[in-house]
Amino acid sequence: MSAPSVYAAINAVSAALAEHGIAKGHINEVEEYRYRSIDDLLDRLAPLLAKHRLCVLPNALERAESQRQDDGQHLLFHVSLKVAFTLTSVHDGTSYTVEAYGEALDASDKATAKAMSAAYKSAMIQTFCIPIAGSEDPDRASPRATSRTHVAEPVQGWEQWVRDIEDIISVCESDGAIELVQRRNRELLTALSRGRQDLYKQVGESFAARQHALAERSSPPKPPKPRQQPRSSRRTEPEKEDA
Repeated sequence: MSAPSVYAAINAVSAALAEHGIAKGHINEVEEYRYRSIDDLLDRLAPLLAKHRLCVLPNALERAESQRQDDGQHLLFHVSLKVAFTLTSVHDGTSYTVEAYGEALDASDKATAKAMSAAYKSAMIQTFCIPIAGSEDPDRASPRATSRTHVAEPVQGWEQWVRDIEDIISVCESDGAIELVQRRNRELLTALSRGRQDLYKQVGESFAARQHALAERSSPPKPPKPRQQPRSSRRTEPEKEDA
C-alpha cells in the first residue's frame, strides 16, 4: 500500500530545501541576532510547493491582544496567534495539519499580520526541517554563552507586580530582608529596567525609602543638650578697699 501523497510531497520539499537551506541573512539590530525573513522563506518555498503540488492553508484558531509600551512610553499592540496550517496534496486530497504560534508587536495595525508571518515561518521551518545555508560544523568553534536572558512580563502585568513588590518592601524589618527581596526578584527587576523605566524607578525609590526608615528606627536617640544656667542680671559691685 502506497503512502498518502501528502507525505511524499512533504518529503520532496524537505529534500529540495536540504541541499542549500535558507541562510539567516538579516540582523536584528536591537537584540543582535541573525534571522531569516518571511520573504526569504516564501521566495524559496513557493516554487517548491507548486512543483510538488502541495497547498498550505492557514486557519487562525486563537487570538489574544494586549497593549504595551516601549522605552519611549509609546503605545504598542501585542498580538498572539495560534494558527493551524493544513498541508494538502493535490494528487489525492490527503492532508496533514501543523499548529504553530506567532507573536508580534506593532505601533499601528500590523501586529496581526506580523504574528501570522511569525507563525507561518515557525510551522514551515519545523515541518520541512529547513537548515541554515553555509552553517559550520558545530564542533569547529566553542562560543561562550552570555548571561543575557529574556524574562517575560508577569502574568498580572508590570503595574500590579510593582504594587505587590512595594507591599512586600513595606513589611521588611531589616536590610537583610530587603536584600532577599532584591535577590529573589533580580531577573524581573532587570527586565523591568529594560521595559518600564518609570516603574523601575518607582520600585527603586520604595527600596530606598524603606532602608532609610529602618536606619532611622535603629539609630540611637541623640542625648538631650544640657540646659544652660541663666545668667544673673544683678551686677556685683566691686569691694572697696579700707582707707
